[in-house]
Amino acid sequence: MPDAYLPTPIGLLALRGSNAGLAAVTFLDEPHGQAPTPAADVPECLREAHRQLMAYFAGELREFNLTYHFEKGTDFQRQVWAALLGVGYGRTASYLDLARQLGNPGAVRAVGAANGQNPLGIVLPCHRIIGTNGQLTGYAGGLHRKKWLLRHERPTGQGELF
Repeated sequence: MPDAYLPTPIGLLALRGSNAGLAAVTFLDEPHGQAPTPAADVPECLREAHRQLMAYFAGELREFNLTYHFEKGTDFQRQVWAALLGVGYGRTASYLDLARQLGNPGAVRAVGAANGQNPLGIVLPCHRIIGTNGQLTGYAGGLHRKKWLLRHERPTGQGELF
């Protein structure tokens, strides 16, 4: 499956996908020699995802319009990942909110675990999910990135979130 690497203000992103769709968007804490992929060298199947992510980080895109290809994930995980799309740009929801939306308010921990396995960080906005008390909680890309992403999406004029 082809890869591309995108530099962002908060680290290098790895994109993986095929003609079936985007399969993974993950931060690389240890790039192991991977260098940003020049736009001209991005594989055809990843060009639109690359373009949209660049526009997102430039503050020009609020909603992704991409085809996804999940290589893994249980039915429940995929339900949680689909529910993430309902949390709009500049908004947050709690794990409890998602569990209730899925009709199972007792599944807060399972929702959290599924959220942590999201293969399409940023694109499926797991960074917008916070604790019921409004606190930042786990993020596979690191809490410093979650905080940055939420600030990046903060509507103009809104006070400090965290």
